[in-house]
Amino acid sequence: MSDQSTEFLYKYLNNASPTGFESTGQQIWLDYIKPYIEEQIIDVYGTAVGVIGPGQDYKVVIEAHSDEISWFVNYISEDGYIHVRRNGGSDAAIAPSMRVNLHTAKGVVKGVFGWPAIHVREVAKDQVPKVHELFIDVGAAKKDEVLEMGIHVGTVVTFADGLDELNDKYYLGRALDNRMGGYMIAEVARMLHENNVKLPFTLYVVNAVQEEIGLRGAEMISRRLKPDLAICTDVTHDTQSPMYNKKEQGDLKCGSGPVICYGPAVQNNVRDLLIRVAEEKKIPFQRQAVSRSTGTDTDSFAYSTEGVASALISLPLKYMHTTVEMVAKEDVQNVIQLMYDVLLSLKGGEDFRYIK
Repeated sequence: MSDQSTEFLYKYLNNASPTGFESTGQQIWLDYIKPYIEEQIIDVYGTAVGVIGPGQDYKVVIEAHSDEISWFVNYISEDGYIHVRRNGGSDAAIAPSMRVNLHTAKGVVKGVFGWPAIHVREVAKDQVPKVHELFIDVGAAKKDEVLEMGIHVGTVVTFADGLDELNDKYYLGRALDNRMGGYMIAEVARMLHENNVKLPFTLYVVNAVQEEIGLRGAEMISRRLKPDLAICTDVTHDTQSPMYNKKEQGDLKCGSGPVICYGPAVQNNVRDLLIRVAEEKKIPFQRQAVSRSTGTDTDSFAYSTEGVASALISLPLKYMHTTVEMVAKEDVQNVIQLMYDVLLSLKGGEDFRYIK
């Protein structure tokens, strides 16, 4: 990593980019990759694409998604408490006592998810809170005071935690799912530029919006770009910590390398290419099997237009959809290296069909 890429990583990860409101993060991402691309495409919902080697017949995508889980203000009580609903897969279990930012037209308003003290609860009967039981306190005594702050129904709310590092081995924070992916594909673009690589195909570096609510950004941009090949990256679960069942969720570990996925949406010949390159370049990797779908933007690319040869490289991550998501630094670098080496292995014009 260069000093510039480290600075970008922290700026990008610490910025809030909730689903449907990704534009500030997308601007940070575009500003960083601008020296490494020749053109850019931005669609009406905010998916951002850096184009390298435009105008060639064969078209390849590397892709991540830019959005993070969040909350919407759903109701403001007369005594100034704010009730919410999910925007994406936000976890009610972790919300009580968390600090939040409410993003208003007047700027960020700070708040907290309040919760009754342990002294007044029947602890033996404690259960995971339901979303409708959650409330945010912004220090207001009445509804009008909340409204004067610029908060209204539909205001988006994100957790306040930022990026940190742990034991010199891990990145730690919220929204590593999947802005770490946006960082990794940007670094691939940087490496291509700095090494003066001229690819025999057009490369689209795609940072898609709205993955957390159904892979929607990838669905839109895949129809527009109509690529021949798509290599997506997202996070997957590290299953080593307590309360995971390896028999159900697989045996995956932070620090053991990128995860290469097996499943119907993953085109087998593309997957085998990833494995072959990893083995040739001595990049450690792990394998994962999924049922029906990958649950990532890979699915949207695979099944768009007449079908796109697609594969998934996942980054193992601990504690998904919390504010303490963790990824191993060495895994981040190995995902970047694998994507870079795969691109260098392509000649352009590859036909991945099973039957020709």
